[in-house]
Amino acid sequence: MPDGSGLPEKSVKTACPYCGVGCGVRMAMQSDMSWKANGDENHPSNFGRLCSKGSALGETLDLKGRLLDPVLDGKNVEWPVALDAAADRLSAIRKEHGPDAIAVYLSGQLLTEDYYVANKFMKGFVGSANVDTNSRLCMSSSVAGHKKAFGADTVPGAYEDLDRADLVILTGSNAAWCHPVLFQRIQKARAERGMRLVVIDPRETETSKEADLHLPIAPGKDTLLFSALLKALSQSGALDQQYVETHTLGYATALARAVELAPSMDRVCEETRLRLPDVKTFIRWFIETEKVVTCYSQGVNQSAQGTDKVNAILNCHLATNRIGREGMGPFSLTGQPNAMGGREVGGLANQLAAHMEFQPESVDRVRRFWNAPHIATTPGLKAIDLFDAIDRGEIKALWVMGTNPAVSLPDADRVRRAMKKLELLIVSENMASTDSMDNAHIRLPAAAWGEKAGTVTNSERRISRQRSFLSLPGRVKPDWWAVSQVAQRMGYAEAFSYASPAEIFREHAELSGFENAGSRDFDISAYASCSDQAYEALDPFQWPAPGGLIRTHGECSTQTHRFFAEGKFYTPSGKANFIAPARPELSVDLSVTYPLLLNTGRIRDQWHTMTRSGKSPRLGRHKEEPFLDINTADARKFHLTQGELATVESPHGQAVLRVNLTDAQTPGDVFAPIHWTGQNASAGRIGALLASHVDPFSGQPEAKAAPVSVKPFQAAFYGFVMSTASLDMTNCAYWAKVQLQDTIGYRFALTSYNGKGANKWMSDLLGVSGTELIQSTDKSNGVFRAAHLIDDRLQAVAYLSPQNDLPSWSWLETLFAKDKLEVLDRRYILAGRSIDGAQDPGPTVCACYGVGRNTLIDAICKKGLITTQALGEQLKAGTNCGSCLPELRSLIGGHDKTAKAKAS
Repeated sequence: MPDGSGLPEKSVKTACPYCGVGCGVRMAMQSDMSWKANGDENHPSNFGRLCSKGSALGETLDLKGRLLDPVLDGKNVEWPVALDAAADRLSAIRKEHGPDAIAVYLSGQLLTEDYYVANKFMKGFVGSANVDTNSRLCMSSSVAGHKKAFGADTVPGAYEDLDRADLVILTGSNAAWCHPVLFQRIQKARAERGMRLVVIDPRETETSKEADLHLPIAPGKDTLLFSALLKALSQSGALDQQYVETHTLGYATALARAVELAPSMDRVCEETRLRLPDVKTFIRWFIETEKVVTCYSQGVNQSAQGTDKVNAILNCHLATNRIGREGMGPFSLTGQPNAMGGREVGGLANQLAAHMEFQPESVDRVRRFWNAPHIATTPGLKAIDLFDAIDRGEIKALWVMGTNPAVSLPDADRVRRAMKKLELLIVSENMASTDSMDNAHIRLPAAAWGEKAGTVTNSERRISRQRSFLSLPGRVKPDWWAVSQVAQRMGYAEAFSYASPAEIFREHAELSGFENAGSRDFDISAYASCSDQAYEALDPFQWPAPGGLIRTHGECSTQTHRFFAEGKFYTPSGKANFIAPARPELSVDLSVTYPLLLNTGRIRDQWHTMTRSGKSPRLGRHKEEPFLDINTADARKFHLTQGELATVESPHGQAVLRVNLTDAQTPGDVFAPIHWTGQNASAGRIGALLASHVDPFSGQPEAKAAPVSVKPFQAAFYGFVMSTASLDMTNCAYWAKVQLQDTIGYRFALTSYNGKGANKWMSDLLGVSGTELIQSTDKSNGVFRAAHLIDDRLQAVAYLSPQNDLPSWSWLETLFAKDKLEVLDRRYILAGRSIDGAQDPGPTVCACYGVGRNTLIDAICKKGLITTQALGEQLKAGTNCGSCLPELRSLIGGHDKTAKAKAS
């Protein structure tokens, strides 16, 4: 029942589990006991806005496919049995092979409290620093760049600076899709104040289409562009000579390198593939505009020279004193919801805890605080090196928590083979089946979002509570509890006697201030004594929050904190360092065998490997299959056509992807998304195509430039099946799976029927006899259609064709909701067309209201709805979360271009 506010009585404030924006979410229980996600209007990260993924959170809370019991050697067991086995086997390996034979691989999906306990357990008590995280794959080059320039992993600014900047530069960031709420904030500032937006990206994206200037830079050449900018700054009045002399070191060396790398504008344009007028405009805008924010993300970080790219950006802001002040500064846009929290507790192998390094004095400080006599004293292995050591047999035991390295790491096939060599593989997971669990000896059921409680830190250093609103199902437990229980069984009971996340948070906060006195950037010791009640009611706050500034929950400060405005840094000299980058060169070479360069990334409506976002039917309809974006000219050259399948090969593996022709891709470059796994596609794991080339400073692998070849995938038959039950598709040459409203949808391709007819092949797939199917075969074109019913209720529909000309399945979805399928319905299923001749809505553009691309194009072209406002009023598209607004504007823009072309 409503409480007068319009919300049900049970409403819980929490934080979104997706990207690093860190949006506040208010989960409201509905009258049918389901949950609806609303934006938290009071949260300073999003002020009530949510993207399409956040808006659909209520659709992802079911228990389908969940791991609900501990599993030991393939058998369900009670927790004490699994914990005893984990402790005994880890202890035995430690005794026989030493602490460095054990490793832990963590995730930015973990809460800070989980992260803290795992790091303390390994680095403090097992005595190994072989603790790394999937954050190594997304932001470690940013960490390394910060440390080299600032002396600490410090993000200087805040989201508020995006509201107040006069020029925002997005480089290596498709923010419209990957950080949509933040992008809408930028768009609001542009509309209200005329802020300019520059996008630096090899691809044309929904972000670049919105920009005042798009610089389609050649892959890997960001350092050249920012070196040219630094050189230009040195010759202009924008250089702050006094600031450079007083607060920095190394400027002359960095400038000399910039001049070497960018001897002339013509040379820069030649190497970057950019037009000279565009480069001049970019430089002029930067020089003339004081309030500049440069946001960079995976396109910068995920590179074998990512750290140099970061430092080239930082150099330009240091040279102009555009750092730490309102509306200006470099800004790393973090990929995951708690990558920052993991950095705070030492989640990377080369960190200790509380932003401390492995210097002897820091090791001693943490050792005394933890009372950990066996503390690790040197950095551990970074992710790529760690899995190399597993492959060599040097690491015998691995504990994976909340991530899927057999999919997400480069050279993923080799990673999968390496994991099979482990004497002990422990996986803490929400889901019963993932690519990384195939050979797990111990599987521990971990609490999922909505069930677990703790804190997360977003890209602007803002710490928020992630609160539970669901009870723990089955025998599921939080990760911090599982680690603590294993630690107790290994003899470390006193150090791991935690009773709640609040207790862990207090210890984490206390350590941040221990012997600090302003010497370290990360300090939240003001919260070291917060009560359980204060922790439960904790409002979002931005660090630093040193002890003495905040006494109680009611006095929490909402002030925006920026670093470095006074020119004080965390280097030994107290000054910032200019860094001279190396000449930018790709870590790979194109060849006749592998002539195309593969770029990878995220799409708007999915997250990582889809274990959560893939549960939502409306999110799945935006992009239903793994795909390859390729320029029309390249497609013609390699004999690919729109909508057909292509085999994509590299020296390390292969994938089969649906072809999407687009001139948004530069000839010679292709793009594929990262989200598909062995659980939802036959060959969609893009990590299998990537080499494990890493940045020498950060250890972050290259994910934006992989040499590949493409060729048509030869299939004899194409089909789709919609089924209320999950199906085993392993006999298909290609398949991809998507969650639909009342069914699971599979698109597939076959090289043959394996000696069977269409009826026999399909009945075997569905697990029924051929006589249980109603079916038809069109002898003129060989199309086979069938349906399976039980008590007149539709259970499955299947279409097969020798041609890749299958109709839309959208109209078929409504038939599964019927209690009884009428005779006319059956006829239309077998005829292959809808009962009312309804138009195929096409791929979903507006996920909130299920508005398809074809519906929108029809409204734009035939009904003259040529503004986003008109489309919103007529179709509701774009009126909820706003994530689809860039695509709506793109469709309108495409219509305008077509109309002008016809007029001329």
